[in-house]
Amino acid sequence: MPHSSINHARIAALIWNIADDVLRDLYVRGKYRDVILPFTVLRRLDSVLGPTRDAVMAMKKMLDDAGVADQDAPLRDAAKQDFYNTSGFSLQDLRHVSNSTRLRQNFEAYLDGFSPNVQEIIDNFEFRNQLPRLTKADALGALIEKFLAPDLDLSPAGMDNHGMGTVFEELVRRFNEENNEEAGEHWTPRDAVRLMTRLMFEPIADAIPSGTYRLYDGAMGTGGMLTVAEETLKHLTESSGKKVSTHLYGQEINAETYAIAKADLILKGDGKAADNIVGGPEYSTLSNDAFAGQEFDFMLSNRRFRKMSVCCGTVCCCGAARRDTRMAYVLCAA
Repeated sequence: MPHSSINHARIAALIWNIADDVLRDLYVRGKYRDVILPFTVLRRLDSVLGPTRDAVMAMKKMLDDAGVADQDAPLRDAAKQDFYNTSGFSLQDLRHVSNSTRLRQNFEAYLDGFSPNVQEIIDNFEFRNQLPRLTKADALGALIEKFLAPDLDLSPAGMDNHGMGTVFEELVRRFNEENNEEAGEHWTPRDAVRLMTRLMFEPIADAIPSGTYRLYDGAMGTGGMLTVAEETLKHLTESSGKKVSTHLYGQEINAETYAIAKADLILKGDGKAADNIVGGPEYSTLSNDAFAGQEFDFMLSNRRFRKMSVCCGTVCCCGAARRDTRMAYVLCAA
């Protein structure tokens, strides 16, 4: 096993062990994910934002003093990332708060300071709902302490964006396996996804010219089909000397899986793509199309979407899938 794979497995195991160490008597095992997944996201984002925290706070003050209402773009520029935090707190700061009530107050202020795209992740994980229980059990401080342990290095120096995405995907896989009632519901095996993307692209790879392509998944789950489709398209075209770039778009009705998909993209350093996915209980693809009138070059969808569609072979013909998919390359899982 390559060294990087060994390190990713080690980090995932360390995070998995935090759940057993801190949450064992507080949550049933199937509910560990409600805390551990959002906490993993927060720890990574916190470490990424460290070098520019002062610049973000200075920009925030300048914008407030100038009465600027739309602050998102300049704050992203100050953070040098597609996200930011204006609370003035870091997890290291919160680590030293011993009073549980004050810790919760400061932690809530810390959460409130994140940019709108991260707020969507926090809200769809319903993470704030866990804070009363964690505070009563005096577990919030223990979680922060565990996630700041020296051997659990989630900083960019310890792990690049791709590696962090790999760790996060491994945690999601483990939690899905732990919850047998959800097996296969929101997680399509990666080998099956790779096969689907090859079925999509290989027959037409030679005919795809250099250019920019829009990929869409109307029932995206945790987003695996989109990211693997992106990888497959680039691999097949690069071998022919073509230059291809992609933009990812997706929609997902399940709040938690949407939060996972958005978090995964941000953790991989693809915050721009994260801005192009939409989700939550109000976003059924059939009744509330977030991309009405837009055109896409390729679409993949899993079997949950196919049940809502009328398909012929591997090309989905129904308007519900995407009546305006420009190149009409649409693949539905069997």
